[in-house]
Amino acid sequence: MLINDGIPTKEDLKKVTPSARRFLEGPVAIVECFQEIPCDPCVKACNRGAISMPRDINGIPRLDENLCNGCGICISLCPGLAIFVVDKTYSTGLALIKLPHEYVPVPQPGQYVTALNRAGDEMGSFEVIKAISGGKKNKTYTISIAVPEELAMEVRDIKV
Repeated sequence: MLINDGIPTKEDLKKVTPSARRFLEGPVAIVECFQEIPCDPCVKACNRGAISMPRDINGIPRLDENLCNGCGICISLCPGLAIFVVDKTYSTGLALIKLPHEYVPVPQPGQYVTALNRAGDEMGSFEVIKAISGGKKNKTYTISIAVPEELAMEVRDIKV
């Protein structure tokens, strides 16, 4: 349970998982933010208006999957490291996952990293496709890794 161990329940994840139809259309963000805290950088980051805060800054962000193009700008701007992009159309049998990374060394394209699930369990070794800096003032990188499609909703971190 999230409040006890920091791991969202299946019910929590079901609420934020895009539809099967949307996954067939290309990359889409998944906002795994489940606690009401004063925060909204993701809303400001999305120039398409795909992320909104229904109530106020203390609410839980909501994603309009039809407006999201999976660009991933929101990933490095989320201070809670709670936003991921999943592209199940990346390649036959492989999904591309874009995730936040704040540690050194920063993995480089072509390098293999150990993928971890939400509990920190190792899921396998997978190739880094891209590493994008968050910018001079933002030290959070967005790391893209290719994983088997069946792990697309499980992998949420890496170990270099």
